[in-house]
Amino acid sequence: MIYLAVPYSHADTAVRQQRFNAACRAAAALIQQGKVVFSPVSHGHAICGHGVPSDWAFWQHLDRHFLDICDEVVVLMCERRAKKPAPGGGLRRTVRSGVLDRTRQSVTDT
Repeated sequence: MIYLAVPYSHADTAVRQQRFNAACRAAAALIQQGKVVFSPVSHGHAICGHGVPSDWAFWQHLDRHFLDICDEVVVLMCERRAKKPAPGGGLRRTVRSGVLDRTRQSVTDT
């Protein structure tokens, strides 16, 4: 299963909405390729609209369970940056556990 990592946290709700839309597009593209995908941003964004926090501190325990069972991580780069952002806490943990050693892949939202 692929864990689709997407930057999400941002003070601006419009930016979070854009990132959610990008995550859904990327997940759909991977699913159309026959891949099994878990997209935590696609999953959690709508739930956050019902009073659940949107920050990593709240979601990390759930995401870590999915990271532990996924055998591939795909990182969606949503915005052009001069430097690549550092992976979030979940991805740092994944690197330590060896999941990213098996497969590294990045995709860019268009």
